[in-house]
Amino acid sequence: MGEVERAGTSARYLTPPVRGGGDAWGAEAAAAGRSGTQRIVRAGEVVAPDRVADLLRLERGSHVVERRRIMYLDGEACELTDTYYPVEIARGTGLAGTGKIRGGAIRLLADLGFAGVRAQESVVARMPSGSERAALSLAAGEPVLELTRLTLDGDDRPIQADVMVMPPRGQELRYEIRIG
Repeated sequence: MGEVERAGTSARYLTPPVRGGGDAWGAEAAAAGRSGTQRIVRAGEVVAPDRVADLLRLERGSHVVERRRIMYLDGEACELTDTYYPVEIARGTGLAGTGKIRGGAIRLLADLGFAGVRAQESVVARMPSGSERAALSLAAGEPVLELTRLTLDGDDRPIQADVMVMPPRGQELRYEIRIG
């Protein structure tokens, strides 16, 4: 699975594509000669998990719009991605539905006036839950990487939180940090 660098540089997943451009995941996989697709498992309003409420600076028990996806590389599940948006941003938009979003979610957010200018990421290694193990076809005892990303707008307001779970095999997480 791992020739496509997941999070090789996160910028391509945070920058709105040019009009008519495809999604970053599919383009990244295609550039490596592979096929990257995704399936939206669920979308809509849910009570925010406590961790997500804290990230989005919401009161615990608040509702958010959630999009749950399974990412596939050459037909094999390679990542579980849950994305959360404050309801005041996403309610009634394509972010709250299971349909494909033309130009992708980042393009839609920008068109709605919510452009990310800063992101914070955290990566941890842990053992998967039973459902994660099954969805990713992991062997017993195989760990996962969990990447959590918070995207903030120009007013330092959280506009999106992502929780991505992936097997570590073949993954390269590479970051560029501007100082000053």
